[in-house]
Amino acid sequence: MAVQRVVIVDDHPLFRNALQQALSSAFPAMIFEEAGNLDQVNAILGRDSDYDLVCLDLKMPGVQGFSGLVYLRAQFPSVPIVVVSGSEEPPIIRRSLDLGASGFIPKSTPPDVMRRAFEKILGGEIYSPALGEPTAADKEADGLARRLATLTPQQVRVLMMLREGLLNKQIAYQLDVSEATIKAHVSAILTKLDVDSRTQAVIAASKIDGEAAPGGG
Repeated sequence: MAVQRVVIVDDHPLFRNALQQALSSAFPAMIFEEAGNLDQVNAILGRDSDYDLVCLDLKMPGVQGFSGLVYLRAQFPSVPIVVVSGSEEPPIIRRSLDLGASGFIPKSTPPDVMRRAFEKILGGEIYSPALGEPTAADKEADGLARRLATLTPQQVRVLMMLREGLLNKQIAYQLDVSEATIKAHVSAILTKLDVDSRTQAVIAASKIDGEAAPGGG
């Protein structure tokens, strides 16, 4: 049986352990890495991106809504990502798939269903629970999500910092680049999201998140 390498990303150690035990019993050849936040998984994949799967929680410290998923998909496009989340709302599931996730598995999924879901995903298929028809508001947010997916990794980081209320010079300091570089990133973000101001960009990102940001991701 081929060895499969998986990174479990969740800020709750108990859940990381529970998911690892569940996957180990179903897939004995799996080897695991664990990360408690976006910086840790970024460091793991930065050293070696030859992983078969990343299991990603949507809600973690320092990550708003889908920004972690968007960042990792842009930074490591060859690594499949499955969202394993406490959210079960169809718009959140649909948007995760629009943003490049290889699957969406609610944390409440029964073990046998979860095993079949991971089998599908590791086999190259897309898995999600059944979804109903999207509403008009869902369709608007889905369109925004597809535009968000065109941002580069650095543009995603800048947008995350805009949402924290940071000024250009503060963002430039944190990312160790010039303020002119940040202005160029902001301009590109506005163009890609089809908005006219930083405030509108933050509002658009919030619309994409739906209940992912305040809810228990």
